[in-house]
Amino acid sequence: MDGIHPHFTARTFFSFLFLILLQTTTANICSAPQIVNFQENNTVGDVVQTITVKPGVTLEFKPPPANPDNPFRLDGNNLTAERVLDSEAAETHTVDITCTEIATDLKLGLSIVVVVTNVNDNPPVFELNLYRVDVNEMSPVDMSLGRFPATDLDSPTLYYTLTSESDGFKLRSPTNPDLLVKTPLDYERIKTVQLILSVQDTPLTPANSRVTFSATTTIVVTILDVDNRPPWFQPCSKHEIGGAVVCQSAGYTGRVVLNEQEIGVLPLEPGPLHAIDGDSGIDEKMTYSFLSGNADGLFEINANTGNITMLKPADVLRTISLTVLAAQEINSYQFATTTVTVSVQVKSLHRPQFQKPQYEGVITAVGMMAMDPKNKDEPLQILATDDDYAATGGINPLITYYVNGSSDFSVVGGYLFMTKDLPEGTLSLQVVATDESNEESATAQLSVEVASVIVPSGGYGLVDMAVLGATLGVLLLICLVVIGVLAFCIRKGNADWRKIYEASMFQSSLAQGGQKEGIQYTNEAFQNDDDGGSTGSGGPVGGSVMAGRAAGDLPLNKAIAQSLGPLHALLHDDTSLAGSDKADNEKEVKPILTKERRMDEGYKSVWFKEDIDPDAKEEVVIIPDSREDDSEEEDEEPSSSGREDDEDDNLRIKTQKVVFNDADLDSGLGVKMEDPAEDSEGDEVLTVDL
Repeated sequence: MDGIHPHFTARTFFSFLFLILLQTTTANICSAPQIVNFQENNTVGDVVQTITVKPGVTLEFKPPPANPDNPFRLDGNNLTAERVLDSEAAETHTVDITCTEIATDLKLGLSIVVVVTNVNDNPPVFELNLYRVDVNEMSPVDMSLGRFPATDLDSPTLYYTLTSESDGFKLRSPTNPDLLVKTPLDYERIKTVQLILSVQDTPLTPANSRVTFSATTTIVVTILDVDNRPPWFQPCSKHEIGGAVVCQSAGYTGRVVLNEQEIGVLPLEPGPLHAIDGDSGIDEKMTYSFLSGNADGLFEINANTGNITMLKPADVLRTISLTVLAAQEINSYQFATTTVTVSVQVKSLHRPQFQKPQYEGVITAVGMMAMDPKNKDEPLQILATDDDYAATGGINPLITYYVNGSSDFSVVGGYLFMTKDLPEGTLSLQVVATDESNEESATAQLSVEVASVIVPSGGYGLVDMAVLGATLGVLLLICLVVIGVLAFCIRKGNADWRKIYEASMFQSSLAQGGQKEGIQYTNEAFQNDDDGGSTGSGGPVGGSVMAGRAAGDLPLNKAIAQSLGPLHALLHDDTSLAGSDKADNEKEVKPILTKERRMDEGYKSVWFKEDIDPDAKEEVVIIPDSREDDSEEEDEEPSSSGREDDEDDNLRIKTQKVVFNDADLDSGLGVKMEDPAEDSEGDEVLTVDL
């Protein structure tokens, strides 16, 4: 204690009063403070108080003889400690001293009260080293589980902290060791919690360097289960939703054979039908029943075990869905449901069978397909057939493959792949083929040689070849783009050449005197100049020529051949120009394309009717030169082929008719030229694309 202890007895009070009165009488020969503070845990011989005395005055304890339990002694005029004092044993000590003056033999009494001040030398102490507490998992937050204080002889105020393996509990305050529930409890998650309660006799964040004493104790909290969960069908997947745990069952599946009754308990996947109490600390008994799906009475369920048995055969190929209810026997409001799916199938007469008892393969890298060692260009194919599927050559689409006891390999579509890097060597494995419809299976031995790909010296690896392929692909793309650009340019150039060629042909036809009469061009040849492939063009490709035969003209075939000849053959030279003066004496024939029938001398006309009815197949007639007989006479007498011409003695040429077919009238792509006088296979017929 740092000061005077607050608890003094009445005797002590009166002693102080007496000492004060006595001090007035002894002040002349000796004096000392009435109250002296002296710290406990002292050293023997420490001076408690020095008494002031006159010369010739002696001091002795009163009453003589001295008290044997007196913890002090007089050393001259010094009051010293005879032993170690303890504030917890005695808080105060009264020392009575007699002062004697030798000269006068005057004796006076002197009393001193020694207050032993307290020092923090005792640790706090818990009553028990281990406390045990039970708490219901449904206990509300902030509910008290009990108070666990410690005691300290030196300090009335202690400070507590709580450490634990769970944050579900807390203290009411740092100075109040009342244990409270902090968060909702769950027996299924935590059944027992061990808490460590610590205490110290100084503040948790001390402002000075006072010596601190501390202590600890253990509190074991046991959480009690409460019936707050329904049954859980096994197996199930647990999910936490809003602090509650839900266990989801995927249901059960089974198979039965058509027109056959299953004997005994119906086998189910992933296991027998079974439910447990969601509150494992209670583990209440379950009862089972069909909720729906068993209207025809094919199955029966055991109410105590949940085992399903078959009462009669199924006579229809179908899938039966049964809903099963599991409820607690006592608290029936706690229940759960699941689905049992039973497939009715045709009986399997044959099991899967591998085509070979043993397969051998060579594989070089992860993700690579195993190859046949006998024919390294062929992949290793693992195949099992089922004689129940004779119609498909034994191929059962429900057969799956896997390598037994090894995850290093995978069989996909009957081909073997390596799934992770393995050292070189030969592995002996077993491959399994399973019919998923009835779980029938077959096995075969599998020998796999793991080998590395050896790249010859100076050769290229897979990465190098991939880079080369990518480079060649880019070059190929560039080449295709260049070819496309060149093709576009060439096509545009051909259109320009055709226009030049058509102009040259037209000029040639005007300059060549007699030959021009046998060749006529339509105005469409010079329309749509940008369209090099127009059907009316007079170029070398697809050129359209309307030809007629008249007196003095070239033969029809020859005229067409000249019109399709090379450009230099058709162009006139200087000699032909010089000879053009001779042609002035002859009657000039001017070609014209018109919609009006003109009878003027010197014109050769192609006359089109204003409105041509496609269904009537109207004819377009090329009117002959005026030097011939009247065109109307030729129309009236088309068969007169024996007449002679005027002075030229040339045979009279039959007038050609241009006949438009039905399709040609719509598209304008062709004309048919024929003799109007005759309709036989011997007639001269020419079809020219427009």
